[in-house]
Amino acid sequence: MAKRSGVSRRGFVGGVATALGAMGLAPRADLWARGARLAGSSGEPRFEPFAFGPEEDYDGYAKLANNENPYGPPESVMKAMTHAMKYSNRYGYPDGGLTEEIAKHHGVKPENILLAAGSGEILDVASTTFLQDDRMLVGADPSYNIFYSHATALKADIIKVPLLPDFRQDIPGMMHATRVNARDVGLVYLCNPNNPTGRLITKDEVKQFLDGVPEDVPVLIDEAYHHFVDDPSYATSVPYVLEGRQVIVARTFSKIAALAGMRLGYALAPKGLIQRMRPYSTGSINAIVKYGGVAALRDTESQAWVKKTTITLREKTIKDLAALGYQSIPSDTNFFMVNLKRPIVPVIDEFKKKGVLVGRPFPPLNEHLRVSIGTPEEMNRFMMAFRDIMTTKTAMRP
Repeated sequence: MAKRSGVSRRGFVGGVATALGAMGLAPRADLWARGARLAGSSGEPRFEPFAFGPEEDYDGYAKLANNENPYGPPESVMKAMTHAMKYSNRYGYPDGGLTEEIAKHHGVKPENILLAAGSGEILDVASTTFLQDDRMLVGADPSYNIFYSHATALKADIIKVPLLPDFRQDIPGMMHATRVNARDVGLVYLCNPNNPTGRLITKDEVKQFLDGVPEDVPVLIDEAYHHFVDDPSYATSVPYVLEGRQVIVARTFSKIAALAGMRLGYALAPKGLIQRMRPYSTGSINAIVKYGGVAALRDTESQAWVKKTTITLREKTIKDLAALGYQSIPSDTNFFMVNLKRPIVPVIDEFKKKGVLVGRPFPPLNEHLRVSIGTPEEMNRFMMAFRDIMTTKTAMRP
């Protein structure tokens, strides 16, 4: 396997998002009466983002907080980006054919593609495009809460549908919420697999949802962790784009491709949706990462190695935690959530003191800790810290 170097993650905004949420199954005028709540205002301890000093301090941590690829870009990608460095002083430059390579990879046309500085920009652009003029967002609770913060900034109402008891997304509930509020819904968000729980939506459930909501309601399906799924019940939603359905598929190079710090992602959607979104995109993708993206799409061998290694380490860690009496939510991603049976905020700080960074809180799962899969050495450090922390008074209930 080629030697790898480390990078950082997709623009991480720490802390609890202040998105409005409720399982509102009635017209928007009734949302407040039916218990809309301010996420993060339920009394849980406030989580402050990590702050770092010198570079040496940062490099010393086991970084298991942001779902990155810990091995860094493979040699093929590093070579392509190094080649492109010669264009770093230019505004106009050859772009390496990234759009064409994405189109070839998915079997779509260039007109179906919107490039962005990470899939986080796609989520931001989609919010701005579809949630203006008092339009509503429907999504699961919890899900990728930074997306909800985009909607909150636009003063959009959010219908958050709670997860099922097994932590899967409630597809019938989300479908019902969308149908009942159809005249006001501007966008539906499906994170598949879901962040932070790691649970997937099956291909049959996606079809059930798309067939069960009004065909003119745009549905954004976030496939940031698509590459880590190894379950035959799952499938990408790209074919719905080819059918012309009102589906936007968001993809990123920040996870399995290890380009989080380089900022690259894209959306796939019918031409009409892309045209509506394009005016709100920044187009601020750097010259170097475009070449890296092309190489990453072609280097399927490297991605297969990362997937296999990640799944092996994930399952080993979950098994080791279970042996200690701590159960985890089944995951199809490069992270998992373990139930600590106590509030996680003080535990997060204890991990940092031991040189291990773990995930932020995701209310209402206030006793579940999200842990990214790092290198074997990092996972050993995590387990050593876990055994120490969870047997001391610092993490015990008051």
